[in-house]
Amino acid sequence: MAFVQLLVAGLALATRLEESRQVRVVEKERPAPVMVRLPTQALPTLPPVVSRPPVPLPEPTPIEPPPIAAPRAERLVNEARAARVAGDMGRAIVKLEEAQTESPDDPSVQYELGLVHEQMGVFDIASAHYEKVFQMGASGAGSLYAKAAAKLRDGFEQPADMLGKLSLGRVRIFNDPNASAGQRVILTIPVQKGPEGVIDPAEIAVSVIFFNRTSKGEILQLEEKSWVTEQWVSLPFDWAGGEENLRMTYTIPAQDNPTEHLFGSRTYYGQVVSLLYQNEVLDVQAWPRDLAAKIPKSPASSQGDSMLPEFQDQLPPDFDPAVPLLPARSPRK
Repeated sequence: MAFVQLLVAGLALATRLEESRQVRVVEKERPAPVMVRLPTQALPTLPPVVSRPPVPLPEPTPIEPPPIAAPRAERLVNEARAARVAGDMGRAIVKLEEAQTESPDDPSVQYELGLVHEQMGVFDIASAHYEKVFQMGASGAGSLYAKAAAKLRDGFEQPADMLGKLSLGRVRIFNDPNASAGQRVILTIPVQKGPEGVIDPAEIAVSVIFFNRTSKGEILQLEEKSWVTEQWVSLPFDWAGGEENLRMTYTIPAQDNPTEHLFGSRTYYGQVVSLLYQNEVLDVQAWPRDLAAKIPKSPASSQGDSMLPEFQDQLPPDFDPAVPLLPARSPRK
């Protein structure tokens, strides 16, 4: 029995080995992918891209001081400003006090009061007026707000601070021999500025006093202002080369014989040139030098004793002898 059982087990094992060597092919069903198509719809047509030049932005409108509401106050402020520039501080204050009665809170009135007191050297009162303008803000004071803020921030500049920063250059003198009616002298007066410091052109003034010699030997100061015309060579100031030039034409008209017989003939003798900043004299040149004695006051830094004028033998190329005033030049670029 045992032998038979072993035999049956061996046959079963052999049969299983034979079946395992046969290759079986198993077929599986693979699901087909589902294709979802978008509906056929025409895409919108985009407009073509057109290149256009950039549109320039409008220039910003400059901030101006607000207009003075009261007409009388406006007139008084203008009169006070003219008096201040002329050096008449007493008259300027009287006008501004009247304007302050009309418009006590007007920024132009307060700012002009600050300028007058600053020019007089009363800095505490000037600061008080500038402070009132500053408190009004840009909406109330316009461009005067920034100016008042600068005054309070930077302090007050004394005219003496300009010594060494602003001076006269060598005056050039041309005695025109071709003048048909009388005598004509052309002066070119350089105003020189140092590289440092900010100069307010409105505070610069050049004073020229002409002197004549009569046939009787008298030296007389000119009193007829119509004989003198002036023109800055270039405006606005840009200080190219460190200087700006003032051209002055002095014409002595010819006299008739009776007048010349009674009063004597007149010829050009010389001049005294003074440079002022905020109505304070910074520099003086006198020619001939004896005219320096006729100057009421002169600063210690005056170059009148050391700098002699330059005498020219021909007119500047941009001067037309037939026209007493120079034509206005275009601003320098």
